[in-house]
Amino acid sequence: MEKWSLMTITVLLALTVRWAVSLGSYSGAGKPPMYGDYEAQRHWQEITYNLPIRQWYFNTSDNNLLYWGLDYPPLTAYHSFVCAYIAKLINPDWVALHTSRGYESQPHKLFMRTTVFVADLLVYIPAVILYCFSLKETSAKKKASTCALCILLYPGLILIDHGHFQYPLSLGLALWAVLCLSHDWDLLGSVAFCLALNYKQMELYHSLPFFCYLLGKCFKKGLKGKGLVLLAKLAGTVLLSFAACWLPFGTDVEQIMQVLRRLFPIDRGLFEACMFSSPTHCPDKVANIWCSLSVLIKIKNVISPRTQLKLSFAVTFLSLLPACIKLTVQPSLRGFKFALVSCALSFFLFSFQVHEKSILLVSVPVCLIINEIPFMATWFLLVSTFSLLPLLQKDGLLLPYAATSPAFLAVCLASFSILEKTSAEDLQLKAFSLSLKGYVSWFKSFPRIVRSLFLLSLSLMGVLSVLSAAVPPPQSLPDLFPVAVAVVSCLHFLLFLVYFNVVILWDSKNRGQKKMS
Repeated sequence: MEKWSLMTITVLLALTVRWAVSLGSYSGAGKPPMYGDYEAQRHWQEITYNLPIRQWYFNTSDNNLLYWGLDYPPLTAYHSFVCAYIAKLINPDWVALHTSRGYESQPHKLFMRTTVFVADLLVYIPAVILYCFSLKETSAKKKASTCALCILLYPGLILIDHGHFQYPLSLGLALWAVLCLSHDWDLLGSVAFCLALNYKQMELYHSLPFFCYLLGKCFKKGLKGKGLVLLAKLAGTVLLSFAACWLPFGTDVEQIMQVLRRLFPIDRGLFEACMFSSPTHCPDKVANIWCSLSVLIKIKNVISPRTQLKLSFAVTFLSLLPACIKLTVQPSLRGFKFALVSCALSFFLFSFQVHEKSILLVSVPVCLIINEIPFMATWFLLVSTFSLLPLLQKDGLLLPYAATSPAFLAVCLASFSILEKTSAEDLQLKAFSLSLKGYVSWFKSFPRIVRSLFLLSLSLMGVLSVLSAAVPPPQSLPDLFPVAVAVVSCLHFLLFLVYFNVVILWDSKNRGQKKMS
């Protein structure tokens, strides 16, 4: 009973923080004609409820795709339909075709915020709780609850889901998939991940670790025996899961092709929201390599869209290849979780059409290893939240950002004593340090250097946050601070990518065979 009492307090605290953030502004509030992501979600409810399925992804007189056209997989559309059905029962004006465009009211805001809370309570939060209880070295009652508290108080996800406005369903389903695989429920895990992928196509960031881990298990069991049976079962499970999700669209090839065109609009070029189109203006700031390089080199003016796609694919593939090979050859749950982080970060830094919110696809896997490397995980999660600063500022969420980020740091300091866990062994770098012994003399000073870098990083993020909020930029450089946030965050992420790959590649086989870490 005690462990559930502690966990209940943890969940209530996490829900209280979410509720407090949800009282504030949201994406595009009172900003016609496009408003923001809040209106996008409402509009999808309007479209899915009032139009037949065959028109959901097509441009028609009733469905202008230039106005928040549906561009997520079928499960997002089905979820929007369910929300719309409930909304219609409460107030038909909320989803009335055409006339509800840009609808804003306090009752409707309460309804929309409630739908996010329900998604959190039904999908994401239960997965976090069960995951923390399943961790072997956090089986003690207090440790499980503190681990859950740190994960549930991660400010980036709270600010985007309950502030900006987004549903946590795809990340929650992916977390359920990880949980299933940790208990050797491979088929259930495959179903859960297929559902996540069919809710948001950005779950492709996690697809290769899932594929490589399960394929590696099949190889390990032997492809002439149990491994072949498992492979056949997994293939059948994936096919059936996709068939069920796409069934309403499967009767018409043109329907399928139109949905795919909406999901993967490659004709837009390399940049989704990070087009640094001029030295003085950039609409959105993404902390990936292409947007950061575009401050100096206008890539979209130098390279054709087709070449951009090839370049992005090549760099992304090469950056994630080492972790994927290691995971396939030596499949382990520990390696799987670290590969989720490394591969998602490679996708974020180098892939095609990245949104700033996509950093959450890296952050949630990092949350899963916060008990193993609390210092580096906390550092990364703080940087990932900082990278969202331009978006949060645009949405009027600076106050929640300023409150939740220090609170998260304080909780991690109290829960894990992170500043005391900076040795090579604590950072999972012991094997790497031994390989460098005799070559790098400063490794003895490594803990002190890491702590100094961490404090310097916090100071830099703090200064840029204050400048962004309080100091008007020069007229000639109106986007100076957002660009600085993006570039600083990108440099952090590149160093984190190197770190995570070093941990993966220098991980010993015996250590990797631990069932849960």
